[in-house]
Amino acid sequence: MTTAKGAARRAALLDAAETTLATGGHTALSLRAVADTAGVRLGHLQYYFPTRDSLVAEVLARILQRSLDRVTEIPSARLDDTVQLLLSQQTDEQLVRVFVELWALAAHDEPTAATLRSFYRQYAALITAHITTHAPDLSPAQRHARAEVFIALMEGSSLLRSGIAGTPSAETDEVLVRVAVGVLRGEPRVGGELGGHRG
Repeated sequence: MTTAKGAARRAALLDAAETTLATGGHTALSLRAVADTAGVRLGHLQYYFPTRDSLVAEVLARILQRSLDRVTEIPSARLDDTVQLLLSQQTDEQLVRVFVELWALAAHDEPTAATLRSFYRQYAALITAHITTHAPDLSPAQRHARAEVFIALMEGSSLLRSGIAGTPSAETDEVLVRVAVGVLRGEPRVGGELGGHRG
């Protein structure tokens, strides 16, 4: 049985692992590096996470569950608010860097890739539910396609808006919100002309 003290220690070690992942990348995510970041002995870390794989699995599960919880809490009534809330999370540079490292790790590690695929399936199901509310006439396949396009917009924009691959701008954000909301609403001509103004 896990005690409150033990749970707190596990959480602190997972925090240290996330920090190591964000600052040093997935190649730096070793048990010794995490122990050093946490300020504990290697044996202490291995008591909770005997192998690197077990540590990576726990870090991955925790990060992805937090992300799903955020999406689940989003109200579906105001789509502009939905998009703005998701975009606001992209200002968390450490979170974006962690996801970049997870994507890189998934390219070479099948268990990580499988976990990420499961996460994105759940994410797509939640977004599909939003689309169903606002565009009930679309077929299930069309809703799912729009959910995946919406996710691609959000994930891709995180690289630009976080400063990793670009810099945020109000003009780009305006277009991004308009296009993303159009996808969720099931508009046939999503977002109108890019860079254009509302009529």
